[in-house]
Amino acid sequence: MHAYRSHTCADLRKSHVGETVRLAGWVHRIRDHGGVLFIDLRDHYGVTQVLCDSDSPVFDAVEGLRAEYCVRIDGVVKARDESLVNPKLPTGEIEVYIRDMEVLGAAAELPLQVFGDQEYPEETRLRYRYLDLRREAMQRNMVLRSDVVASIRRRMWERGFREFQTPIITASSPEGARDFLVPSRLHPGKFYALPQAPQQFKQLIMVSGFDRYFQIAPCFRDEDPRADRSPTDFYQLDMEMSFVEQQDVFDTVAPVIAGVFEEFGQGVRVDAPETWPQIPYAEALLKYGTDKPDLRNPIEMQDVSDHFRGSGFAIFARLLEQEGTQIRAIPAPRGGSRKFCDRMNAFAQKEGLPGMGYIFWREAEGAMEAAGPLARNIGPERTEAIRQQLGLGVGDAAFFLGGKPQAFERVAAKARVTIGEELGLTEQDRFAFAWIVDFPMYEKDAESGRVDFSHNPFSMPQGGRAALDGNPLEVLGYQYDLACNGYELVSGAIRNHRPEIMFKAFELAGYGEEEVRKRFGGMVGAFQFGAPPHGGCAAGIDRIVMLLAGTSNIREVIMFPMNQRAEDLMMNAPSDPTPEQLMELGLRIVPRD
Repeated sequence: MHAYRSHTCADLRKSHVGETVRLAGWVHRIRDHGGVLFIDLRDHYGVTQVLCDSDSPVFDAVEGLRAEYCVRIDGVVKARDESLVNPKLPTGEIEVYIRDMEVLGAAAELPLQVFGDQEYPEETRLRYRYLDLRREAMQRNMVLRSDVVASIRRRMWERGFREFQTPIITASSPEGARDFLVPSRLHPGKFYALPQAPQQFKQLIMVSGFDRYFQIAPCFRDEDPRADRSPTDFYQLDMEMSFVEQQDVFDTVAPVIAGVFEEFGQGVRVDAPETWPQIPYAEALLKYGTDKPDLRNPIEMQDVSDHFRGSGFAIFARLLEQEGTQIRAIPAPRGGSRKFCDRMNAFAQKEGLPGMGYIFWREAEGAMEAAGPLARNIGPERTEAIRQQLGLGVGDAAFFLGGKPQAFERVAAKARVTIGEELGLTEQDRFAFAWIVDFPMYEKDAESGRVDFSHNPFSMPQGGRAALDGNPLEVLGYQYDLACNGYELVSGAIRNHRPEIMFKAFELAGYGEEEVRKRFGGMVGAFQFGAPPHGGCAAGIDRIVMLLAGTSNIREVIMFPMNQRAEDLMMNAPSDPTPEQLMELGLRIVPRD
């Protein structure tokens, strides 16, 4: 017999009754029934009930076991009485009577329980992640992640892609986030960087004549943490294709993403790829207040500025006299009660706004009546025009935000989500996808007035070189994102493979040709030797698994994540370097004032 086990804790069935078996695993739970000890023995695969009574030669040793001891047991498989069968377990028809037992690893007092579903502070869970990972939900999440990655790889190979690995130590590159720098021992005073993404390398793979590339790529960005983003590193499905246009990329990656969600979505409806809408970036901000809309929510915001110009509501009327301002309405079907309107007004105040104007429509003396402070100020004619534009009726409401859109869109987006959820308008059992297209190439910093890239600097501008001769803020790029249920899952672009267009594009963002050659010399040089048109995208593995696992916290689907402060409490990282390490690298720590 094998030194540790003849079967896993998920293998045994009624057909094994009478056999002598060997199992190994962890003591999940112990129950003492008056001289008979019942133990749920757990391994990665499942749970088997084992028992021991005073006739067993190892009864005293078994009596000394505690939760999470790692043990090996030898025993005889017995059938449970019909009344004691556990239909929830695959092994629920049998139990194993212990004849011999060996403790393989004793367990100290536990800082968190593996059995049960108790809640523990995240700091405790991350400090003792090896215990947290033993819990059933975490085991399930990590298996899901592994299976999703395997499925993605298979689907990419089936579509003619080959997997190539790109460097982990490389040069610093402006990709929209801070680099993690790595000091060079052999070149004192110089630094490598961990790649924010394999962006330049995958483009160079296309220039090298490989037609379809992908990899499950680790990416490193020194970012502020969020619930849906790791603050240090993450993994993405990175892909690139030659001789393609934007639609070719969509047609290639959409079936891969949809197939994964269909395979692991546990019956939740997945919109068919051919139905995924393509929404221009500006339209997405207008209707949803965000470039990653949750389309399970049917609410679409509308511009109602004309109804408030010169109206009796002085706050909005004066706002609209300023350049670049707008009044937007958020329809709220079935939200037509003063109680709900007051609740949403309080929501806006918690978000830092003075409040949120509203109108609701109710029945009064057999007729429809508009109610609320806004209705009284702007009068029945304007109120009725707003109702008709929004398609609302009795029992409905509308909420209003005004000013420069960039100042209120974040709150408007959150309000739309809250209204949809509280009024039961948002579908729960659906994965709703949308391509967001026509991103602006550039944006202006509100404080400095400097023009810089708004997204990927390596994208081809729509209209090519000629598009760069006008107002940079009007230039659109062949850039695109894929949104699902309020999250950005995929981001990509058709690449700028023409050096003369690249130099002009960077010039508009304040980077001269010399600096471009210095920063991106490898890619600029390669583009001078017959670069093919190419494009691609990257899909966030962590976010895909997060959605499939039904959680909104990305740390629930990462094996060993950092905490919110980008600390690894288990491995004590980041840590202080030794004086010897600093000396070898030619570095010293300068305290911050």
